[in-house]
Amino acid sequence: MKQIIIGLGSCGIAAGGLKVKDTLQHLADQAGPTLTVGETGCMGMCYCEPMVEVRDEAGNRTIYGHVDEARAEEIFRHHIQGGTPLAEAVIVTSDGGGHEAGFLEKQVRLVLERCGAIDPESIDDAIGMEAYVGLEKALDTMTPAQVIDEVLTAGIKGRGGAGFPTGLKWKFAAGYEADQKYIICNADEGDPGAFMDRSILEGDPHSVIEGLIIGGYAIGATKGYIYARAEYPIAIRRLKIAIEQAEARGFLGKNILDSGFDFSLTIKEGAGAFVCGEETALIESIEGNRGMPRIRPPFPAEKGLFGKPSNINNVETLANIGWIIRRGAGAFAALGTEESNGTKVFALAGKVRRGGLVEIPIGMTIREVVDTIGGGTVSGKPLKAVQMGGPSGGCIPAELMDTVIDYQPLAETGAIMGSGGMIVMDADNCMVDIARYFLQFTQSESCGKCTFCKIGTKRMLETLERITQGEGAEGDVERLEHLSHQIKTNALCGLGQTAPNPVLTTIRYFRNEYDNHIRNKKCTTSQCKALIHYDILAGKCIGCTICAKKCPVDAIRGKVKELHSIEQDKCTKCGICKSVCKFDAVVVE
Repeated sequence: MKQIIIGLGSCGIAAGGLKVKDTLQHLADQAGPTLTVGETGCMGMCYCEPMVEVRDEAGNRTIYGHVDEARAEEIFRHHIQGGTPLAEAVIVTSDGGGHEAGFLEKQVRLVLERCGAIDPESIDDAIGMEAYVGLEKALDTMTPAQVIDEVLTAGIKGRGGAGFPTGLKWKFAAGYEADQKYIICNADEGDPGAFMDRSILEGDPHSVIEGLIIGGYAIGATKGYIYARAEYPIAIRRLKIAIEQAEARGFLGKNILDSGFDFSLTIKEGAGAFVCGEETALIESIEGNRGMPRIRPPFPAEKGLFGKPSNINNVETLANIGWIIRRGAGAFAALGTEESNGTKVFALAGKVRRGGLVEIPIGMTIREVVDTIGGGTVSGKPLKAVQMGGPSGGCIPAELMDTVIDYQPLAETGAIMGSGGMIVMDADNCMVDIARYFLQFTQSESCGKCTFCKIGTKRMLETLERITQGEGAEGDVERLEHLSHQIKTNALCGLGQTAPNPVLTTIRYFRNEYDNHIRNKKCTTSQCKALIHYDILAGKCIGCTICAKKCPVDAIRGKVKELHSIEQDKCTKCGICKSVCKFDAVVVE
C-alpha cells in the first residue's frame, strides 16, 4: 500500500502544510483504499516546508519540498497515478538522491533518527523503530547502578548548555536516600532562534519519555515532570498523546513491564520566562512559585523539587538515553571527539540558505555546518559571524570558522556550545546592534533577584543603545567590559553570568565597529537608523514617482520626470524607497 506523508511540525504547519494535507486527503479518498495519508514531524529541512513524502510498497521514500496545493495535485497526478516521480520537485530520496541531499549527507542522526520518519502520534510507529527497547533492556537485564555506569561510560554530557557529565549527575542523585525522588525534563527552550527541543518533542516524544523512565529507574525516582513552555502547543499535545499511549502499553505506571518499578509522568506548562531554563528557577515554577534561581548549595541532587533529591536533564540529553542503552555505550563513545562523545543537535538559523535542524558528530567544524550542510549565506554575501549559544553565547567571526564544535574549543573563542542555537550573519549585520539585541533580551528576561544581573545588564544596555543612536563616547567600550566582568563574576545564576558574552565577543572581534559608531558616528552596515540617512542621486533619478507613491510617511517630493528629494525630518528610514527604485537612484549614507 502506498503512503503519502505530510510534514506537520510547527514549521510545516506555518508554511501551509495543513492545506496541503487536506488537498492530498481529498485526492486519496477519491483514489480508494489502496492509498493512505499520514503525517510526521519535521525531519530538519525547515527551509523546504511544506514537505510531502511518497512511500511505496517496498518502503522507498521520495520527498518533495516547497509543496503548495497546486504542486500537491501535480505530485499526485505524476507520482501516485502515473508512477513517475516529479523529478524537479524531489529534494531527497531514500537512496541518497534529490537536489537537497547534501543537507543530510554529513549528518549522523541519533536523537533525530525517528523525527520525520514516524507519525509522532503513533506509538506503533515509534516501537517499529525500536522505541522502548532500551527501557526493556534496562529493566530486564540491568541494575540501576549498571544503567548509571553505562551512561558514564558513554560519556554523554548535558546537552542543555553546561556540558556536565550526565552519568555523574545521575550518580549524585542516586546517592541520596529519600522517600521520594524526582526526575525532570527541562523543555523550557527560550533562546532566540532555537527550536531543537520543540522539534524533538513534536517529532518523537517517545524518545524523551523513554529517557525519563530509564533515568527515573537509575536514580530511584518514581515521579517525573516535563516542564515545557506553553508556547509549544503542538509539542505539548503530542506529549500528552504519547504519555497516554505509553501508559496503555505498560511503559508507564505501576509495575512497568512486570519489573516492579513504578513511574508516573506529569506535564507542567511554563509561562515563557527565559530564566526558568535555569534548573533551580524551573523547580520553583513547578512548585507554584515565581521562577527565580536558588542559591546553591544545596544542589537539586540533594534538595530539589519539594525538598527532595531531584535530577534535571534537557530534552536532547534524555532523547539520547534510549539509544545509548539499546546500542551500548561503546557505540555512542565511538562518535565525537576524545573529550566529548556523541552527536549534537543544532538549530541552524539566520542568514543561511538551508535553515533547519541538523545533528552532527561533535568535532565537526563550524564551517562544515554552515557551508556544507547549510549551503552558505542565503544572500550570497560573505559570512561575517556565527552566534552560538543563544543570548548566553558569543559571536564567532568568519576567520574562526574552522573552530571545532566541542565544549572547550568553543569556550576559547568566548562563545559556548549552549543548547544548540547557531545563527548565521553576513556582511550586512552590524555587530554592535547584534550585541544590543541579545543584551536587550537577557535584560528584559532578568528575574531581578540579584543586583548584578538586574542593574548591571540595564546599564550595559543603556550604553549600547547610546552607541547605536550615535551618542557613544570615549570610554564606553571600557565601561562595557568592566560591567561585563562584574556581572560574570557576581551574578547568582548561569544565565546572568553568561549574559555579557555577546558583548564581550563582539568587542573582542569587531572592536573597529564600536570605534566607528563612537568616534565617526557611522554604521558601515547601515543597520543603525540613527546613524544613516537616505538620499536620491541626481544623475540616476528619472522622476518616475514610484518611490514617492510607496513612501508610507509622504517624505518624498518631486514632479514627474524631475529629480526627487527626501525630507529628512519626515523620513523614518524604512528603506521602502530604496527597495522599489529600479534605477539605483536611492542611496544610504
